[in-house]
Amino acid sequence: MIILEDLDAGLARSAESLWVPPAGGFFEGRWQNGRRHLHVFDPEDGSLVGVALDASDAEVDRAVRYVAAGQTAVHWPLWQRREALEAAADKLSDATELFTVLIAAEGCKTVTEAAREVARAVEVLRLCAQFSSLLTGRTVPFDDTPRGAGWRGWFTREPVGVVAAITPFNDPLNLVVHKLGPALIAGNAVVLKPAPATPLTALAFGQILLSSGVPGELLAILPGTEAGRALVSHPMVDVVSFTGGSATADHIAQSGRARKLMMELGGNNAVLVCADADLDEVAAAIVDGAFGVAGQNCLSVQRVIVHASRYDDLVEQVTQLASALVVGSKQDPRSDLGPLINQTEARRVVEWVHQAVLAGGRLRTGASLDGSFVTPAVLTDVPSDARVWTEEVFGPVVVIRPYTDLDEAVDAVNAVDTGLQAGVFTSDIDQALDIADRLRVGAVLINSTSDFRIDAMPFGGFKRSGIGREGVESSILSLSEPKVVAIKSRRAG
Repeated sequence: MIILEDLDAGLARSAESLWVPPAGGFFEGRWQNGRRHLHVFDPEDGSLVGVALDASDAEVDRAVRYVAAGQTAVHWPLWQRREALEAAADKLSDATELFTVLIAAEGCKTVTEAAREVARAVEVLRLCAQFSSLLTGRTVPFDDTPRGAGWRGWFTREPVGVVAAITPFNDPLNLVVHKLGPALIAGNAVVLKPAPATPLTALAFGQILLSSGVPGELLAILPGTEAGRALVSHPMVDVVSFTGGSATADHIAQSGRARKLMMELGGNNAVLVCADADLDEVAAAIVDGAFGVAGQNCLSVQRVIVHASRYDDLVEQVTQLASALVVGSKQDPRSDLGPLINQTEARRVVEWVHQAVLAGGRLRTGASLDGSFVTPAVLTDVPSDARVWTEEVFGPVVVIRPYTDLDEAVDAVNAVDTGLQAGVFTSDIDQALDIADRLRVGAVLINSTSDFRIDAMPFGGFKRSGIGREGVESSILSLSEPKVVAIKSRRAG
């Protein structure tokens, strides 16, 4: 179970024990436990990992009002914001072992995957500090129109206000950093609601930020099972930045008053494999992209559409590689896949696979259930109306089907209601660019699967994959607004 101690003492330890801040939530400028508590369990064995705040509507209201007042009252210049995020990156890097253990304990990542997440979160923080240069304005060319005679002025980029940030369980550190880093460098106040299944990593990162110079008047972290509804409907929230499912996004869009929405809602991602592709490269990339984090990844490869001449060979290679993956304890470095986030989700994934098989699909390997563990599943011959083809599975499942006509293959990639990212494998650059032009997705990765991004990319998709773009640069611009100051000369004729 979690040992409660302060950051400096925690960093001085050898990370044999876990560490989180000294109370279950942070709001009104201090750590508080509140009246209700949220118990956090390890999805691998059901053991209690720790206890966090289960924020009430009243506590959400107090938190939002406090940071809204702080956003007006606190002067936090850009250079101090940049230095705070640089310091946070250094401290997070120094605490890699602690955060690796914490992410793996409360979430579904193996220790290997958790360590990669910490390294990436450090990189995101450094990018946020680096992109502080985006927050400079420029002059406005008033003399470009006769109506601007005698005028001169400029615009600056100003914070939007109070940001409600809501994050999912699958990246309990990096997605928190993606929300908080851009919001803070832009000068906003932020109320973070982490996923109820994985709040402890977010709380620990909050202590990193506070110890690095982020004012407590501008930050709140409110774990909770029901806090999100009160947060997104609060009249003093100016932006809702949400990563999660489309059903929740619909409720957010219908709640409260008009305000800016930033939403990353995942995708049912496809890979199109042309006849000239290198199958060894393709098979390895598909297995890596489909089964990392047990498929609980918005960029996960779910559908593979391969030229009929290469279909049998690719199915055989993917099946062999998937069957060889090690499903086991998150704490074992030899494990390739850990558990799903809970047993309910594990049962749902297996049920979707069984539905596809009953409808005529063929299960080549996997879909064995053991508690919250599911072995990686490879399906073929799946009908187009099966849920594993039309909806995001968010589990270790990949579906492979052949094509003979490229136009029909492109249509098949596009024939779902999301469009986050897609991969294309071919050595013909003209063909690759033609396909890229026709795919309605936020990113086309040529000679890669959908499961790739760098954090400087504009990140998001078309259709039901979300609203707006994340990625550090895009988020900073979205979380700031131009403010014009114009002066009219009294000497103007």
